[in-house]
Amino acid sequence: MNDAGKLILRLTVAGLMLFHGVSKMLRGVAWMAGPLQSHHLPTFLAYGVFLAEVLAPVLLIIGFLTRPAAVIIAFEMCMALYLVVGPHTFALDKQTGAPGGELQFFYIGASLAIAFLGSGRFAVSKGKDRWD
Repeated sequence: MNDAGKLILRLTVAGLMLFHGVSKMLRGVAWMAGPLQSHHLPTFLAYGVFLAEVLAPVLLIIGFLTRPAAVIIAFEMCMALYLVVGPHTFALDKQTGAPGGELQFFYIGASLAIAFLGSGRFAVSKGKDRWD
């Protein structure tokens, strides 16, 4: 049952993150230039989103390099909190009571859980990879 739980967690995080990645692939990442420039970061970093929202989820789905892929997603969500959500990260929504960074916090927590748990039995690497 532990391995089934790990698989469900991996597929959920990866599947939902892929929607964000596909959106960026279709619409581009040019809109990220503003937040990056406002924080004095080079705009080419926007292309790192493809690593975190396309490649890393694919790795999670197949269960290869699971731990590093999960850490990449967690890092990207930390950057999203910093660059996009910013001062609204802990601001509570008046209607729902949820913090502004709720979705990012959820991805961070779930990704870190995957990083600590590993891929489980239902994966390409099956724990044999030195990273899993």
